[in-house]
Amino acid sequence: MNLEELDNKTLYCSHCNATMSDNDKFCGHCGMPLVPEKVGKERRVVYLIVAFYAFFLLHTIVSFFIYEEEITLTRELWVEGIFILSTIIFCLMDWKRILALFTAQGVPLWAWGISILFPIVTGFSVYYGMDVINSFLEVEDNNVFWEYFTYENPVLWAMIFYVLIPPIFEELAFRGFLFNQLRLLLNPTVTIIATAVLFALVHFSFVSMLWIFPFGMALGYLRFRFKTLWLGMIIHFIHNLIVVSLDYYYFDSTFFYEDLIF
Repeated sequence: MNLEELDNKTLYCSHCNATMSDNDKFCGHCGMPLVPEKVGKERRVVYLIVAFYAFFLLHTIVSFFIYEEEITLTRELWVEGIFILSTIIFCLMDWKRILALFTAQGVPLWAWGISILFPIVTGFSVYYGMDVINSFLEVEDNNVFWEYFTYENPVLWAMIFYVLIPPIFEELAFRGFLFNQLRLLLNPTVTIIATAVLFALVHFSFVSMLWIFPFGMALGYLRFRFKTLWLGMIIHFIHNLIVVSLDYYYFDSTFFYEDLIF
């Protein structure tokens, strides 16, 4: 609840419209606590941030156990569908400010160049760098086509689930909704860091956090610097496209079938 000031001296309870003193903590007429409007708005923002992160963390954990049991196209469609729908619902709560991020106005040519060159560097660096790290840690390399090769049109589904959906909806969720909410409470630097941390955590991979966190920092900075989601979406798209393309290039379908049979 908040106080409404209708003139320079008199304050009114916004719940019952009773006359109040500026020193009152509770309304003498209805007994409701008097919460300043700013505090009420900040509290709502905190609730939204907590709800956002709790939901996406739960979604990540549930998805992990679903995929541990068995990966099927139907299950993946359900998991991705829930992710897309929930992202849209959160974004609708702040749709005007998110819609304003779909602009290219004021973005210099060099920034567009970076959005193309940067993911080329990260795509190849992350792919081969993670291969070295996985070998050192004796962690099995998880080629995406080990999951999708039994699907009809595996390349199409890999492109949809890895190359199209994440750049659009992860950027909407983290650099759109979450960034907007955190920015109402925190300064730009802390907002960029906090968004990158949450972005890395929901990917649910300790090893991958080595590159996902700085990657998220870069995307967050560009979103703040140029007030647009386009650069982040382009970077995210090209990076994922390179990783999936390399997975396809190195995937040995003959070995897959031999392993399946024996």
